[in-house]
This record gives sequence, structure tokens and C-alpha cells, in this order.
Amino acid sequence: MSRRARQRAEFPTVSLVGYTNAGKSTLFNLLTNAQVYVADQLFATLDSTVRRVDLPDKTALILVDTVGFIQQLPHDLIAAFRATLEETSQAELLLHVVDVSDEQATQHIEQVNQVLTEIEANEIPQIIIYNKIDQLEQSSARVERNQAGQITKIWLSAKQGHGLNLLEIALMEHLHETMVHHWIRIPVKLGQFRAHLFTLGAVLHEQYAENGDSLLEIQVKLKYFNQLIANEPALLLIDEPDSDSGLT
Repeated sequence: MSRRARQRAEFPTVSLVGYTNAGKSTLFNLLTNAQVYVADQLFATLDSTVRRVDLPDKTALILVDTVGFIQQLPHDLIAAFRATLEETSQAELLLHVVDVSDEQATQHIEQVNQVLTEIEANEIPQIIIYNKIDQLEQSSARVERNQAGQITKIWLSAKQGHGLNLLEIALMEHLHETMVHHWIRIPVKLGQFRAHLFTLGAVLHEQYAENGDSLLEIQVKLKYFNQLIANEPALLLIDEPDSDSGLT
């Protein structure tokens, strides 16, 4: 799925970043049930890998696994991996994966942030993922929140799956700030617009009223939702239909 297609579909993009061998691809596989190549070597992931992820509350996102960063990433390598790094600079959220068992974890965080600055991605919100807690003597999956109540750090083990539920909660909380989940009623005369919403992948569920109107449960970015309401005055916001009301 190309970046242009994802933007057109109005899915939020979350990008995995981190120092090489931090466990990004393992975490990617855990979230997506995919089988991305995982190896303990430099640049095991040479290109970005993209998958759709559906969270427990039906929130959908596009997850991107990127090349592992290294100290003082040379400018010629930045040019070579430009397409991959652009995925990061266009994301709504960065999951900054850190090998918490590495003695140089703090330095690696600083080095990754330096590269993010070079590719102009340093202003994108981050959640620090302290991975590989299974390699510590005493550590459990947990989160840390800032004064605003937002999750900013998560301790987990991608290899063992410990803390996955905490990461899903963090993603749902963050995306709810930028996404709209609503039911709308589309008159029969706007059938082409209904088809457009399906093409965007914005429709979660559909029912029909007795007169043939479509009742759609949709999920889109807040900005796009506001455009929908402004451009299609015939659309009606409705409560979730009663399954026993005779709707089909």
C-alpha cells in the first residue's frame, strides 16, 4: 500500500523507529501477526514494511517497520534509505523501540532522536517502548504517563508478548485524539458517496433503513470528518441503530 494510497484512505500511520537490533521487527510481527524477517544484524530491515492493524476497539491504523538507526547515520545512507525514512517523517505517531537490556540504551535513544531531527521527524509525538524486559532480572510490563495523563513510556517484551495489551491501550488512547468514530445516515441519492467511503476503507459496519438509506458506522480522521459534514449537508449524524428495530 503506497503512502499516497494510505493518505487517501485517511488511515493514521504509526512508525516504528529505534536503534538497530532494538526489536522493531519482532514488535511489528507481534502487532500484525506477520512474519517479517528478524535478524540480529545491521540493517536486517532494509526497506519499510507496511501492514494494517485493527485494534480491539475497531480503530484501524497503518503500522510501518523501518530501517534500524545507527550512530551518526551517514548522509549517503540517509539518501539511500530516503523512501524508508520518509515513512517516518509522515507518521502521526512514532513508537521509539529501545533495547532496555543494552547498557548503551540511553545513548541509543539520543542517537535515534538525532537522526529524527535530521529527517525533520523530531516534532512527531513519540511513545518510548522499552523492549526486552524478559532479559532483565526483575521487570514487569507497565506504562508511565505524563502530567496530562498520556502514556509516554511502555515496558514490554515483544518476544514473549508481555505488555501487548498495554501498547494497544496506548495506541487507542492516542488515536482517539485524532480520529472520529460515528454513525451516519446516507440518503439513497448519495450512493456514489457511500461507495467512496467504502473505497477509503472508512466503513466499519452497514445497515439499511426501511426507505433504503444507508446507516454506516465509520472511522476517519477528525479533519476529514469535518470536511465530510461541510461538503455533504444531506448527511445525518445518528446514534447507533438498535439491532431490534427492524433494520436490515
